Amino acid sequence: MIKPQHHAIVVIGAGIAGATIANELLERGQAVCILDSAPAPATACSSHAYAIAHPHIGRGSPRLLRLTHLAFLLAEDRWRSTWNQHGIFQPSKRDKVFDRSEIAKHLCNLNLDDAMAQALDAKDAQAVCGINQNGVWLPRGASLDLSTAAQDLLKPHPLLSSHWNTRITRLEKCDAGWKLFDESGIALMTAGKVIIAAAMESKALAASMGVRLPLRPVRGQLSIFSITANDPWVERLPRTAISGDGYCLPAERLDDGSYRWIVGSSFDEGEDDLRSRESSDQFNREQAKGLLNYGDGNTGTLRKFSSFIGVRCVAGDRLPIIGALVQRPGIFLATALGSRGVLWSALASKLIAAQVLGDDFALLTRLGFAADLVAALAPARFFAGALAAAPALGALASNSKPILPSVPRAK
Repeated sequence: MIKPQHHAIVVIGAGIAGATIANELLERGQAVCILDSAPAPATACSSHAYAIAHPHIGRGSPRLLRLTHLAFLLAEDRWRSTWNQHGIFQPSKRDKVFDRSEIAKHLCNLNLDDAMAQALDAKDAQAVCGINQNGVWLPRGASLDLSTAAQDLLKPHPLLSSHWNTRITRLEKCDAGWKLFDESGIALMTAGKVIIAAAMESKALAASMGVRLPLRPVRGQLSIFSITANDPWVERLPRTAISGDGYCLPAERLDDGSYRWIVGSSFDEGEDDLRSRESSDQFNREQAKGLLNYGDGNTGTLRKFSSFIGVRCVAGDRLPIIGALVQRPGIFLATALGSRGVLWSALASKLIAAQVLGDDFALLTRLGFAADLVAALAPARFFAGALAAAPALGALASNSKPILPSVPRAK
């Protein structure tokens, strides 16, 4: 019998998270083997060409605010060469009084200066970014083509080996670290350390080691609309991105005078159907009216040109799961990125690389990580105790009840 090939570090999953982590390790002089069940990088949700990125500015969890700020700065730095900075406007809720000075104070408390976030009334927003609504202008907001970024990160490298069309279904502890099995039960290789960055597939891989992860899919459909040159919508189309109840990118004017406009996305909890739905497009048409505050807009003239359907992976608390699986030494997770793959993958690359290489925590501190932020992302937050309480159960139990936001659904 041929002895399985051994690798020091194996990354399972070549989406934006796996690709970014692998590239970080390569930059630090590590040999990396990356596997994916697809024939190329970024073929699933990371084939998304229109992912937006901006720090969270709401009044929710302080840790989420701090994490997205840190992650945004890391993402901006990592993808500066392909970063499509067009700014993002976040409208205020129309059922709430807009207090510009109070919002400006809140942004200051978040350590966001004017270069990062500005509270604008409708008049100033119209002048600055062409949006006649009250809200917050995020000048450094951007979008990124995840597919192009992932492929660039995994360009040929002397320390990189890639295995495509390779699905790993089971992990088993062995003397060399971990043994990786394919669908036929064949041990393909062994690895000293394994990084699982395989979105929803992470759940089954963790289960093969007796660990239950509270992951669930969320289907999202993005609509690409075509609008004729003389349509009344043209006067309303944004020259920047908008992020609120849904989001849209700047409208693109074509050579014939018509426009192409990307609006999304539907939010279908617990679903993984990748077929296009007309109901989802109609849902996005209604979101378009809300994003532009154009209640009289005729959605019938937003003609479908194309769509993108992706299945996001989320955890119960809406934060990603990033870090060492301490109950299974040598296993690291980077999953549940949800709709913030641009941000969380940049953050994951730094955190995972530091843990894999055993860096001193002082290095992470210099990057902006604090101990409570690392703990907020760690897989351990979901587990009710260590293995001492688990052998009789045969698995680690989730200690977190999945909670997803209550939002309109598109069917």
